[in-house]
Amino acid sequence: MIHHDSEHRLWVLSGPSSSYVLHLDEADRPRVLHWGPRFTPEQAASLLLRLPQPGFRPVEDPLEGSFDLVATGGLRYGDAGLQVRFADGTRDLELVFAGQRRTDRELVLAYADRQYPLAVECHYRLFGDVIERHLVLRNEGEPVTVVRADSATWVLPRLNGYRLSSVRGQWGAETRLHRTELPYGETVMTSRRGVTSHQANPWAMVDDGTAGEEHGAVYSCALAWSGSWRLVAQRLPTERVTLSAGFGHDPVTWELGTGEELITPVCAGLYTEGGFGAASRAWHDHQLRHVLPHAGELRPVLYNSWEATGFDVSLDGQIRLAEAAARMGVELFVVDDGWFGARTHDAAGLGDWYPNPRRFPDGLGPLIDRVHELGMLFGLWVEPEMVNPDSDLYRAHPDWVIHRPHRRRTEHRNQLVLDLSRPEVGDWLFRTLDELLAKNAIDFLKWDMNRPFTEAGPDERLWLGHVHTLYDVLDRLRAAHPHVRIESCSSGGGRVDLGILRRTDQVWTSDNTDALDRLDIQHGFSQLYPARVMGAWVTDSPNPYTGREIPLDFRFHVAMAGLLSIGGALDEWSQADLDRAAELVADYKRIRHLVQHGRQHRLLPPGGELSAVQYLAPDGAEAAVLVYRRARRFGHADPGIPLRALDPQARYRDAVTGEVHHGAVLLTHGLFPELAPGDYASAMIHLVRE
Repeated sequence: MIHHDSEHRLWVLSGPSSSYVLHLDEADRPRVLHWGPRFTPEQAASLLLRLPQPGFRPVEDPLEGSFDLVATGGLRYGDAGLQVRFADGTRDLELVFAGQRRTDRELVLAYADRQYPLAVECHYRLFGDVIERHLVLRNEGEPVTVVRADSATWVLPRLNGYRLSSVRGQWGAETRLHRTELPYGETVMTSRRGVTSHQANPWAMVDDGTAGEEHGAVYSCALAWSGSWRLVAQRLPTERVTLSAGFGHDPVTWELGTGEELITPVCAGLYTEGGFGAASRAWHDHQLRHVLPHAGELRPVLYNSWEATGFDVSLDGQIRLAEAAARMGVELFVVDDGWFGARTHDAAGLGDWYPNPRRFPDGLGPLIDRVHELGMLFGLWVEPEMVNPDSDLYRAHPDWVIHRPHRRRTEHRNQLVLDLSRPEVGDWLFRTLDELLAKNAIDFLKWDMNRPFTEAGPDERLWLGHVHTLYDVLDRLRAAHPHVRIESCSSGGGRVDLGILRRTDQVWTSDNTDALDRLDIQHGFSQLYPARVMGAWVTDSPNPYTGREIPLDFRFHVAMAGLLSIGGALDEWSQADLDRAAELVADYKRIRHLVQHGRQHRLLPPGGELSAVQYLAPDGAEAAVLVYRRARRFGHADPGIPLRALDPQARYRDAVTGEVHHGAVLLTHGLFPELAPGDYASAMIHLVRE
């Protein structure tokens, strides 16, 4: 999978359908000759004939923007992913090649500064067509200030145009897809909040402006980091385009002392053909095969008691909800906020992770036992990175929070952030959660993180250390309690990335559970992340966030596009709704293997009268289709919805109605689902190949 041509100083990194070709020029600069369709080594070597010949003097340097390790110095004026400042004030780097290490799947290219004892390693690792890339910096001299250390700079070939795809958002409106022509200069996407953020997500896709859902070449990258980050899409006047991504944000720097090293997080790159749908499916496959810790599991149907009780948590009340949830077919019952310490409102108790003695005088055991008797797993909400000033923890350790001397400690949601970069705080956090899990038969943690950093300053120890400690605690907890599964939540979808997904089993997509809004949120989420991790809730109508009234079936069918979860006040639902919900839960269980492990095809995007998504079994033997009509306009009949990737020679039977469809007809004329008249109509169709 990795070929080295020593004569031409050439490396060819090839997956099943793509290749990445690197060449070291006479100045030891790693130039990207090709990223695109798969090349043979001979074809890759022929690219050297296309390089500028000696004596050519263009107005602009034709090589600028073509290197996958871009350091400051010389005639380089574009975005530099590697920037340092030596103790004597020197800023430029002059790197010389120092050797390679290589296996079939991994490549390390080593460089050293010509004058200063600073070494830089570029690590590449192949997972099919996905290339993971990161840097290692080692300093053996006087302290060095690392101004910027991007994990990767991805060089695109010259295209006829450039369109940038990303997601934008805010609390309650995360991961909304945004596509625009890439302007000249530098387009910066970033988070300066200490978490991945609701406002942006650390991935990007670029095409030539003509790609669609099922056609066209797409270049994409994604950063595996759960703290502050920066991704720069650069378009030079010479039509060179690069994507460069790394952790941290301006103006934070890192001090690299004598004998120390800095390892950057992974940034993965991917070239695909077949449009944005093929790019998404390739990213989904990569995460299911190489990122998620228990990807092969079927995630259970979840009920969370928050919207039923708020902070009014009691043993009897939770048991009543658990019994109602069990009758509905729920498999995992989660107690949310309000079970611990003095947490009877949102201004007290965070940090005191023991059961409230008045609400649970005998601890959590009686509730857990009853939930298990009902045949369900038991889960618990925690927010371990936060503390209320009104808590035993804060009164004992007011210095443990992120703060700056002589500055106000900004409270948000009556909370302050614990400084996990302090070793004693990280040790306390692991001990506390380890004890909670050891003393109670807990199967699931909803790990929340409800506010960004403030008063953090430029302290690199904090910005990096907090995330590293978070990862370490999660890794240690999973090792000590291998049966426990964890959901990443951050006031909704504020911490979703490939870094946190290596350590968690699912994510809370958004606090906004309005089914209509969720169509857009889930559409953008699916561009990179698989349905297998996307928590999707059914809550009450009118919706508690938007006030919109939506029928029960529509709410369920939207939530079936991910990990079906229920969060309504079940004690206020009518018996008819409870009975219908039980039927819909059973429907989901019949297709969840397709939703969670099948290949997703976005048939019709949100925004029109109809939208639809299809999930196809890996062997093509089954398909599930979810269809939504948001509004009927002008009395028009619903059009057929062409399906994708079916066998045109096969016949497919509707598992509910028994109706048989020809694959060729479904691929061309489409599926005509039976939708109820009026607005907010929906359907789930399960097709089985005969």
